[in-house]
Amino acid sequence: MKNNRNGLRNNSLFYIVIFILLILATSWFVGGRGSAPVQNLTSSEFVSKLKAKKVKNFAIQPSNGVYKVTGTYKKAEKQSSKGTDSNNNLALFSRSASPINQSKQFNATILPNNSSLKQISDAAQATGTRMNAHEESQNGVWVNLAISILPLLLIFFLMYSMMSQAGQGGGGAGKIMSFGKSQTKPVDPKKNKVRFSDVAGAEEEKQELVEVVDFLKDPRKYLALGARIPSGVLLEGPPGTGKTLLARAVAGEAKVPFYSISGSDFVEMFVGVGASRVRDLFANAKKNAPAIIFIDEIDAIGRQRGNGKTGGGNDEREQTLNQLLVEMDGFTGKEGIIVMAATNRSDVLDPALLRPGRFDRKILVGQPDVKGREAILKVHAKNKPFADDVDLKVVAQQTPGFVGADLENVLNEAALVAAERNKKKIDAADVDEAEDRVIAGPAKRDRVISPDERQMVAYHEAGHAIIGVVLSDSRVVRKVTIIPRGRAGGYAIMLPKEDQNLLTKKDLMEQVAGLMGGRTAEEIIFGSQSSGASNDFEQATQIARAMVTEYGMSEKLGMVQLEKGGAPVGAYGQPNYSQETATAIDEEVRKILDQAHQQAVEIIQGHRAQHKAIAEALLKYETLDEKQILSLYNTGEMPETNEDEFPSEKASTFEEAKKAAQLRDEAKQAKEEQHGTSSEPEFPSENQGQSTDKGSADDDSPRQED
Repeated sequence: MKNNRNGLRNNSLFYIVIFILLILATSWFVGGRGSAPVQNLTSSEFVSKLKAKKVKNFAIQPSNGVYKVTGTYKKAEKQSSKGTDSNNNLALFSRSASPINQSKQFNATILPNNSSLKQISDAAQATGTRMNAHEESQNGVWVNLAISILPLLLIFFLMYSMMSQAGQGGGGAGKIMSFGKSQTKPVDPKKNKVRFSDVAGAEEEKQELVEVVDFLKDPRKYLALGARIPSGVLLEGPPGTGKTLLARAVAGEAKVPFYSISGSDFVEMFVGVGASRVRDLFANAKKNAPAIIFIDEIDAIGRQRGNGKTGGGNDEREQTLNQLLVEMDGFTGKEGIIVMAATNRSDVLDPALLRPGRFDRKILVGQPDVKGREAILKVHAKNKPFADDVDLKVVAQQTPGFVGADLENVLNEAALVAAERNKKKIDAADVDEAEDRVIAGPAKRDRVISPDERQMVAYHEAGHAIIGVVLSDSRVVRKVTIIPRGRAGGYAIMLPKEDQNLLTKKDLMEQVAGLMGGRTAEEIIFGSQSSGASNDFEQATQIARAMVTEYGMSEKLGMVQLEKGGAPVGAYGQPNYSQETATAIDEEVRKILDQAHQQAVEIIQGHRAQHKAIAEALLKYETLDEKQILSLYNTGEMPETNEDEFPSEKASTFEEAKKAAQLRDEAKQAKEEQHGTSSEPEFPSENQGQSTDKGSADDDSPRQED
């Protein structure tokens, strides 16, 4: 509640409302005080009533070059039809809302001439009316001065309030022009509990960062040898691989302040704000050096300068990048500041940002392998109770291509499923359901499906399964189901047998053939085609087009890269190939798809019995796993229990990562000595800036050959 009150007070609208309320309150009380009716008279009317002995007493006071007359009648006088109130300028706020017919007080204005004053004085003496004279009041001068100054003060106050709000940026220091200051506060080293043991699946990446932590802990060891620690470390990799977590672990192990900011936080609508924030960020970090500055999504400000511009230019983003380049490697030293950045688009970064002296070291934080996935699962499983039938090694095998964020989501979904089912522990069924939810979305078991459509979906998915079993050199069918999930009426999960970094043409053709299995089964069994294969065609077309335009697997087009990531390779996204080449690409893609379709037709035609058995089992059980599919294909024989295919792995601590890095270097050195690698140079040294005649004598010296 306190924060809400502070936010209201910091809002300029709050002060405007208060000011209006003060005006209303003043008008209310003034109107209440002057609620007694007062009649305004002209000078002639006043003189006539004075001569008629209707005036009890009156007073004359000079005011702004005229004489103001205020007085009282002996008896209340009726007001005219257009009777006015002396406070008519405040009548809107007066508490008196009913019509007034009689008045006992009056006001009049007399011109400052002697004849008028003598006439009034003679009439008062003749009628015996009491007359008083007052000096001119000085309050009018102050009132006029206040009326002229108060609006200016109010305008200045409103402008100051609005500028303060703009300077706060939604929660800053509240000072005017503070939007040029960085709002990033360092994470206290005592509060940063992230360590290397909390980062799994990135053992080699942690070994690369060991010396960075060592330098921050004890820089004298490196400085004594004249070594310069990498001033910048760029973490590159797909989203969710743990780049930010790795940077926090480095700061946690080194026990130094950690400044974390996003690249988009530097960019504002005001020109020069980004550069100012960069200067302020590095200035604050130098005060707390040694420290780590982590810039997430640095491609927001680090994109290549001048890209897409015809006439040059110097926009806000380029100014911010220029200032960052100066701070990272300029005339002023960084003095113990290490910059770490994360991006998944290092190809668009400016070359000046990637040169040695700025980001010296580039570490690829890629997708974890099967050992890494098991280690990540173990880290996220620490606070979750699992049943005895949950084997994280099997879960790691079933989730190729998953990154750390995906695996954490799988275990979290498994915990949610177990809670929905009122279980005390998470079992294998919950984990299996969680995997399906992450891959395809929640199940829609209540969807009404006609028997004909359900049968077509079963044979469609069985077509994928039978081709996956036959073409199982690189990929195996993990699961097939006809339970609707998301937009899919059913799906088949075909995953690699093991982690693959390279894909051959045979592997890609098998994937395309497997995707064609659903439509092929519909054509063979039902003699018709359905819309359920649209996603299959989308994936198959992407693979076939990549084979032709990126991987050079087309005999007609040859070994040339025409596209990258689905976009043409050329200036500003324009293709650098002709229309004839585009036509040839379409023909080659269609050729690959036709070949895969023909292969799928031959496989399903040659295995009609197995295909029918899998489809009927799907109609009965709705979901089949790998063992059940193989059992149906191999005449009912259950597969043998798979032995451990890889040793288990756990997340290493900083000391273990440091020791592993040392062992790796020692093994590399021993291997070089074993192969007789010479440490002497294969060419003579050259003395820079000197000419010598010793070269002819040195040419006769023996030289060790590799």
